[in-house]
Amino acid sequence: MGEHDVRTAHMVASVLLGYPDERLYGARPVLAEAVAGLPAGQVRDRLAAFLRHVEVTGQGELAAHYVATFDLKRRCCLYLTYYAYGDTRKRGGALLRFKHALRAAGFEPADGELPDHLAVVCELSGRGAVREARRLLREHRAGLELLRTALTAERSPYADVVAAVTATLPAAGPREREAALRLAAEGPPAEEVGLEPYAVMEASR
Repeated sequence: MGEHDVRTAHMVASVLLGYPDERLYGARPVLAEAVAGLPAGQVRDRLAAFLRHVEVTGQGELAAHYVATFDLKRRCCLYLTYYAYGDTRKRGGALLRFKHALRAAGFEPADGELPDHLAVVCELSGRGAVREARRLLREHRAGLELLRTALTAERSPYADVVAAVTATLPAAGPREREAALRLAAEGPPAEEVGLEPYAVMEASR
């Protein structure tokens, strides 16, 4: 896929991975047209599959599934740094890398969303910072693969969207596959300290 197609795919994915509100349902025709213009292959097929699901699923039903999946299941988390660092102190520094990448591109997430949310990273790419967004995605490829695997196991339609995003990246190497297997076996770290270090570091800047 060329850079323009990657930007399009990531921008569509950013909308689909957000909470399914009126914005998503109102944008279905535009999203479907954008997906139809992508080259034939897994990215287009997976995004189109999710849009077909949206077409036949009520907003309330999809919203309930979204909350039950992403808010209540530890292995189905849309925050990429969570997989590598859980709620440990090291996560604050990792979040700053995302924050700096967004700031360098002149992009500020809406509604105070954390910068490592997969929808935010996809939007960063869609706005033109493709190289920066793909770097962040590749750095957290193991977590992304675990998310895709977990969603597939849950038979969630969101597995199609995450699979489309991973299909825009180079194939996972041995280290990434090994890290994904380790995460699948052990899960994210579980030191419960919240994100205070991130807040403190941000306040000092």
